[in-house]
Amino acid sequence: MVKQVFCFYELLFNLKKMEKSQHRLFFLTDELGFPPVDTANSDGLLAVGGDLSPERLLLAYHQGIFPWFNEDSIILWWSPDPRMVLYPRQIKISKSMGKVLRDNRFRLTKNTCFKEVLEYCSSVDRPGQDGTWITEQMKKAYLQLHEKGIAKSYEAWEGDKLVGGLYGVDLGHVFCGESMFSLTSNASKFVFIKLAQELQEQGYKIIDCQLHTDHLESLGAQEISRKEFLKLLK
Repeated sequence: MVKQVFCFYELLFNLKKMEKSQHRLFFLTDELGFPPVDTANSDGLLAVGGDLSPERLLLAYHQGIFPWFNEDSIILWWSPDPRMVLYPRQIKISKSMGKVLRDNRFRLTKNTCFKEVLEYCSSVDRPGQDGTWITEQMKKAYLQLHEKGIAKSYEAWEGDKLVGGLYGVDLGHVFCGESMFSLTSNASKFVFIKLAQELQEQGYKIIDCQLHTDHLESLGAQEISRKEFLKLLK
């Protein structure tokens, strides 16, 4: 859900590795479509190019693929193996977070300020990052998905102040988390826990967290094989 910055030099490194391993690199055209996900390289890089139209993005998510690139890069498409996911019923709530929930410190809303959540996710500093993968091109694309009711945001408020949130793509039975932010301690955890609880009540299979982080693991997320992940998408 929280991705590291992927720079142009890392792209070149991936291309060099592909060249040495004779791995075929797929360049997308204007025609909608992706190569089979099992043709991705060992890092999960599947294809480059194409566009971020709502139609292509929806096709990608339904096939277990997501875009991830920075401002100076061409569009990169990924399908990593293993995949980080959370089964909503397995959300972990620590004693301290249990107290936060009981004290009603935060108030939850949904889809009230999607654009603001997107902006915060792209601009809030995170340890170990010196930039953002949420480019202007990405913002425009996800705003279009939001207007279609597909991309959604969950927000945490402390009084009248927005202090945390997340956004992602809702496939109806799987929620694909894209990014989250926190302006005060525990705000993003609060939103993520509330999301998991709501999705469990609604019968969702998983929250797709995409890539492993210790933070997500502490909340109950785990890695599963790409093969198993694709079964859950159906």
